[in-house]
Amino acid sequence: MTLEETLLQKLAEFRPQGSDRQNLAVSDDETGCSITLSIDRNDDLSCALWEMSQRSRSPLSERGLDLKRWADKVAGQVRGLLEPLRVIEIDERRDEALIRSDEPTARKDERYYYELRLDGSGSALVRRYCGTTEVGRRRQVAFTLTHEAVAKLAADLAF
Repeated sequence: MTLEETLLQKLAEFRPQGSDRQNLAVSDDETGCSITLSIDRNDDLSCALWEMSQRSRSPLSERGLDLKRWADKVAGQVRGLLEPLRVIEIDERRDEALIRSDEPTARKDERYYYELRLDGSGSALVRRYCGTTEVGRRRQVAFTLTHEAVAKLAADLAF
């Protein structure tokens, strides 16, 4: 079974107990990739995610990739989120890449956007934020995706 198929199966079976945020971890031995979903709510079709993290068993360099190429691939390939993504920064010294929504969704004086952080170890973190017109004011918010969109996002993050 692929990571995508395993994730779909686990999400269909996952029923959080209580109202607290819970984690669902899924690993794929074939690719050496593991996904952890921090879930606020889950139902038969979708879930409200606080964040999604992906870890690879091996760093990018062992697979003949570099951070810029991975970041460009992710920004160009991810299509299941509300806004298209673009690479904001590649910090070679820290071996990190920052990807954000190309154009945030505006609601009144708030702007909602996705932020993805990638690093050379093969790790990725996906979160959604809400910023206000006040400079420097933002807060993390949950985001809802169908189970299929979650699985596709996980596959898009893999390298």
